[in-house]
Amino acid sequence: MDTAARCRFIDAEKASGDNRAGHSVALLCRARGVLRSASSAHQTAASARRAARRAEERLVDAIRVLHAGPRGACGAPRIHAALRRAVNGKEVERLMRKQRIVGITRRRRRGLTRQAKRAVFAADLTGRDFTAPAPGCGWSVT
Repeated sequence: MDTAARCRFIDAEKASGDNRAGHSVALLCRARGVLRSASSAHQTAASARRAARRAEERLVDAIRVLHAGPRGACGAPRIHAALRRAVNGKEVERLMRKQRIVGITRRRRRGLTRQAKRAVFAADLTGRDFTAPAPGCGWSVT
């Protein structure tokens, strides 16, 4: 079990209010093998984690609004261009990937050259033979 999970357990035990057995935080830390300073640091950082989670949710809402505007055609680069001052592109890509928001492509790619249906191939005027006499021998031109 990692330290964060142990600290969450200690916080849950402390917050449960059922501390009749007299288990102090120091005792819980010793029993779980966590430093007391790590437990207090985890508790202190909890508000920062909640604030970051709320900011991320607001950003995801903004991404959803921008993505829905042109019928889902916006991908991460275009959404990042709209939110350039607020966030960087990698964060937009990460959040879109996490929330499964995908831009669509309406362009159709088509080849510029197509073989004719009744193509007449040119005659071999040189008559060279490019077959190898045996496998792995290299090429022999006759």
